[in-house]
Amino acid sequence: MYGKNSNAGKYYNINGIKLYVEEYGTGKPLLMIHGNGGDMSAFTDNVPYFAKKYRVILVDSRAHGKSADASDSLTFEQMADDFAALLDTMHIPKAHVLGWSDGGINALLMAIRHPEKVISLAATGANITPDSTAFAGDLWKESQQQYNENKNTVWKTPAERNSWKIFLLDWNQPNIKLEQLQQIKCPALIIAGDHDVIADAHTRLVQKNIPGSELWIVKNSSHSTLIEHAAEFNKKVDQFFSR
Repeated sequence: MYGKNSNAGKYYNINGIKLYVEEYGTGKPLLMIHGNGGDMSAFTDNVPYFAKKYRVILVDSRAHGKSADASDSLTFEQMADDFAALLDTMHIPKAHVLGWSDGGINALLMAIRHPEKVISLAATGANITPDSTAFAGDLWKESQQQYNENKNTVWKTPAERNSWKIFLLDWNQPNIKLEQLQQIKCPALIIAGDHDVIADAHTRLVQKNIPGSELWIVKNSSHSTLIEHAAEFNKKVDQFFSR
């Protein structure tokens, strides 16, 4: 349903592309940002809960879902700037931000680059570097193998080129410095599963460097905290935003 609801959907011209947005509910604005290779339907288990008391803004990120982007490269900074510009275009002074995975990275960068736009943020499964220290298990080695096998491939179709572009986004980025995290002023809740693809030590490093932030390690959870433990996740994040 989410991502395919023409009654709730609308395109906005943002930074040279059309960003696809759906809105649900009323109240304080809450921007939800999905992960790499996904789209707004990632929040299927969260929107009904939050739409009871928030104005939920779902968006397909640049080069994802219905937000096509023909350019040959992509950065997290560019995406964070898209979301800030979107809020401006929608005449929304500031919003709560909930981000999952790449969306969590975007939430952090919004708070760094556009602090006036973020009331508070919750980021689950977010990393700040693209190296082996950020990932648990063999994930980084698998990505390295995929990169080495495909780096000289000439992609033929727009879909293939887009898919490689969003792979490279996570292979080369993000590159957020600890000093940048230390500048974040808004309340921040840093979340990860207890067997997330993001290394536990990395998640704790992120949280430790954001002044006054809180850490929540979700028990018996992988990277998909907001799906696997939706009821608990919704309640806890709502309580955090409501303070």
